[in-house]
Amino acid sequence: MSKINVSVDCVIFGFDNEEKKLKVLLIKKKINPYDKKDSGKQIALPGDLIRFEEDVDESAKRVLFSLTKLNNVFLRQFKTFGDPKRVQSSKDQEWLKNFRQEPNERVITVGYVSLVRMEDYTPLPSYFADEVKWVDIFDVPLLDFDHNDIVESGLIFLRHELNHELTSELLPRKFTLSQLQELHEIVLDQKLDKRNFRKQVISKGQLKETHEKQKGVSHKPARLYSFKNLN
Repeated sequence: MSKINVSVDCVIFGFDNEEKKLKVLLIKKKINPYDKKDSGKQIALPGDLIRFEEDVDESAKRVLFSLTKLNNVFLRQFKTFGDPKRVQSSKDQEWLKNFRQEPNERVITVGYVSLVRMEDYTPLPSYFADEVKWVDIFDVPLLDFDHNDIVESGLIFLRHELNHELTSELLPRKFTLSQLQELHEIVLDQKLDKRNFRKQVISKGQLKETHEKQKGVSHKPARLYSFKNLN
């Protein structure tokens, strides 16, 4: 009976505050990870096998750092992917033969998702990553393994679970409801009714009014809010 391996794949979505777009972090892999002169040709999510002694959550942090040098990123586990044929394409097998002793072994992967402010992080390629780059979610190319499905599933999860845990790092500590709505519209890729949005977010009880207003603006200053339960 063949061995079953477990891996982690990290879907790191980045909010581009300048372009007002949502992007995803991808790596360009070396075909031969041990050849320093090899130019990366295959594109994928940051991911790798977990170690025998590792906790899965700790493994996700290690793998993300080992490939992109990103640290202190809030990662949330969102789905497990276990198609028996997920690493069996000829292109994927070609890469695995240079990296694993048994490339045909089955791999089940655990997906992790995060939403960060791009300007706060500087990803750098390391290990078998030859390049790391942010890509617009609407321009994601054909990825290795089942990573396109993982990106799509991560985006669906992000949009469904959008809350203060995921968005608090993207906004100022004190923000207007308009700023919060703009962020939601970018992530959800749809326009939201102003009145309904405000009613819904306030009813969830995640916000608290600061009793302060904007300063130094040419228009009527809006009320400022903050998220509850944030240190």
